Amino acid sequence: MDFLQSIFRVNLNVLPFYLLAVIISFTVHEFAHAYYANKFGDPTAKLLGRVTLNPAVHIDLLGTLLLLIGGFGWAKPVPVNRDNFSRPRLMGIIVSAAGPLSNLLLAFVTTLIYAMLLHFQVLPGMENQRVAQAIYLFINALINLNLFLFIFNLIPLPPLDGYRIVEDVAPTRVRRKLQQFEQWSIFIFLLILVIPPVRAITIEPLYTLAQMIYIQFLQFSFYITGLFGA
Repeated sequence: MDFLQSIFRVNLNVLPFYLLAVIISFTVHEFAHAYYANKFGDPTAKLLGRVTLNPAVHIDLLGTLLLLIGGFGWAKPVPVNRDNFSRPRLMGIIVSAAGPLSNLLLAFVTTLIYAMLLHFQVLPGMENQRVAQAIYLFINALINLNLFLFIFNLIPLPPLDGYRIVEDVAPTRVRRKLQQFEQWSIFIFLLILVIPPVRAITIEPLYTLAQMIYIQFLQFSFYITGLFGA
């Protein structure tokens, strides 16, 4: 058991719930990209069967495994042909932003549900506390992961959504210079993930920021549920 725990970044007691959260979060993220790309006139994702909430078409097994082990992973990217958009830059920004924003929305909705379960004594009142604990672990994993994905994907480094947004906002001259920089992105990611001091000042603060947003979401959710009375 100690050997297995040394492999995974996530505690083994939480691993099943975290894995389920990963599958849901990645699926929602990629579906959002595919949905808006298709809505704006690019059928590429639809023709590949990506405009769906079926996890099987979105989940990358290696990317999921690496997320569980190293804290960094990926789903299957949704192919987007911006030439099919009537307004390529504007619609490109929306399609790119749809993924991270879907994670933020999912985190908020889950937080609101969690607040309601507490406010109306659903979780505290459960006779089977093991079930209540399992629900709590899953909800906590889902919220934290989605908030992290929201923040992480907005980092302006290729191939993340934040970079695609910057690329669409930037003037053509700047875009050309950015494209020359793309080939070095994999090395930058390796530096961030492999070297602990670099990771400590780049990735680790994102978890702290996610927790801060979580607290704000909780406070707002408790306020909303409080309006319904006891």
